[in-house]
Amino acid sequence: LSLATTCAFHAPAQVRHKATGLSAVADDGSRRAFVASSAAAAASFVLSPIQPARADGVDYKAVAAEMMDLVKADPDKGPTLVRLAWHSSGTYDKVSRTGGSGGGTIRFKEELAHGGNAGLAVTAVEWLEPIHKKYADAGLSYADLYTLGGVAAIKQMGGPTIGWKSGRTDQPEEFVTPDGRLPNADVGKPLADKSDADHLRTIFYRMGFDDQEIVALSGAHALGRCHTTASGYDGPWTPTPTTFNNAYFTLLTSLKWVPKDWSGPPQYVDGATGKLMMLPTDYVLLEDKSFLKWVKTYAKDASKFDNDFAKTFQKLEELGTQGLKETDWV
Repeated sequence: LSLATTCAFHAPAQVRHKATGLSAVADDGSRRAFVASSAAAAASFVLSPIQPARADGVDYKAVAAEMMDLVKADPDKGPTLVRLAWHSSGTYDKVSRTGGSGGGTIRFKEELAHGGNAGLAVTAVEWLEPIHKKYADAGLSYADLYTLGGVAAIKQMGGPTIGWKSGRTDQPEEFVTPDGRLPNADVGKPLADKSDADHLRTIFYRMGFDDQEIVALSGAHALGRCHTTASGYDGPWTPTPTTFNNAYFTLLTSLKWVPKDWSGPPQYVDGATGKLMMLPTDYVLLEDKSFLKWVKTYAKDASKFDNDFAKTFQKLEELGTQGLKETDWV
């Protein structure tokens, strides 16, 4: 799940400066303006600093249903809710035992201003605030809300029912981890090379994942698209960006991918149409023998991908947490 920089599961139409289809390349000024506006929005987005532990009277089925309704009404919101869940969880460090979803710290302006979180303050975080307000008195934490939103969105987009546990307690702003814990789209030389595979392993091994789990999580790139106004990259990974399936793997292995001829950051496009794209940290999955084994497995077996993704995404959302309890949410 390279979910690289600001592009994975990216923001829907209202945050794309009215970009439609395959956006034209934005100039540097446009990108700087977007980043600046996102940082300003994050700075102005003030939520309750800490939620005290309370008796758990939350109707999680009702909470999940409301988030699924958001996605049903506007499918473009689904990938962004998944992105929020992932970015709230993917800061975990197994050595220092810091980060992860447990404290709900992505609600704070400091974390929302991290490069990989551009746009989330004015999209997913904002969309979910009325739901939090509705259920806060019953004990709903932001940390539980954001992670439940991820599995609810995946379910609504046709994905597997993912196990989810409740009981996260929101923590104060001091628990925000440093920027830089999320993966990049490209490191080292332009386009895919060994440095990109090394980068993925550095990021995901830090959290406690292995090569199979890295590839399983990468399959979530079936969802969403990149935007030049945010990450600089452009295009969807698949032609069905609001449907959860194994198309990321089938397309990665079956299409010819060529470097895109443009002035933007190095990326790949399908040679036939140029309408689909892959990032360097996607393409490197084909070049690394250990990763490729699982790419081929998931391309051939959608059911296995669903099962492995569900287990790995639940693991992601529970990194660094304690005392959670199994919860029926659907």
